[in-house]
Amino acid sequence: MIVIMKQGATKEQVELVVKRIKKEGLDVNIDQGTEHIVIGLKGDVRGMQDVPFNTYEGVEKTLKISNTYKLTSREFHPGDTVVDVDGVKIGDGSFVTMAGPCSIEGLEQIRECAKIAKAGGAQILRGGAFKPRTSPYAFQGLEEEGLKYIRQAADEFDMKVITEVMDEGHIEMVAEYSDILQIGARNMQNYKLLQAVGKTGKPIGLKRGIAGTIDEWLNAAEYIAVQDKSPVIFIERGIRTYETATRNTFDLSAVPLIKKLSHFPIIVDPSHGTGVWDLVTPMARAGVAAGADGMIVEIHPDPKNAWSDGQQSLNEENYMKMMQEVAILNDAMEKIKEIED
Repeated sequence: MIVIMKQGATKEQVELVVKRIKKEGLDVNIDQGTEHIVIGLKGDVRGMQDVPFNTYEGVEKTLKISNTYKLTSREFHPGDTVVDVDGVKIGDGSFVTMAGPCSIEGLEQIRECAKIAKAGGAQILRGGAFKPRTSPYAFQGLEEEGLKYIRQAADEFDMKVITEVMDEGHIEMVAEYSDILQIGARNMQNYKLLQAVGKTGKPIGLKRGIAGTIDEWLNAAEYIAVQDKSPVIFIERGIRTYETATRNTFDLSAVPLIKKLSHFPIIVDPSHGTGVWDLVTPMARAGVAAGADGMIVEIHPDPKNAWSDGQQSLNEENYMKMMQEVAILNDAMEKIKEIED
């Protein structure tokens, strides 16, 4: 349930409603909208149905939210949430690129990746220090040493950092070096981890699960949002289907659907979405056209000798070409937005 206050409702009127809600044993989440203040009720609201909120001064109406992802939904927060990553804004209408290697292999490698990424226009450096791999014998990452390397490289080229955190025990360490904490596909429904990262205050990049439905993805975001500290960035990275020609099936319909259902921004991952390097650029273009707020892509100075995911990583030449094409499409999307407005 949400309580929508009238335009111009006073602080005192809002406080009276909040006081009544807390008297009933529930907590609240207050959204300071551009026109209306929306008070979301957190907890079991079944006993609140008969509370006459409409008789309170300043209350416009109450709405029952039927879905289970209340704070993540547009019903609670009608306007877009802009995630501010220390000056880099995601969801404000611009298109933000995150680029870097699948895994951090050493300082020189991540520095070279940062140099290439920055030259192409990326603002955020990606790279894995902890790598969840299907085989226990595959390279698992450099851990804290890798975190130090990516932070050093990002600072040198004036970039932000996104990297994955795999378990609760590493949150504090990863948060020390990273600007965005990424939750990988395998952990989308690791609810204890979602609750824990939601308390950090860091933006959380939430990848869609390997076979996660849209509803499951939105509810996973709710575990983060209910902590009321960390904003969410949805990352569409494809889902597993019966198709074997690509690593995953890249579900671009998720972009407009998430934007319809949630106020949080969504970016696309054409690298994991396809798993094939020469499909990355066309799918990056498609992501722009679908209305994504940005993308995260894998690049490497020498993909053939990459320690992981070389088959889906772009080299410098292909990355630069892709970024030029994406820029052209971004300009076209701006014109389309003008027509829609």
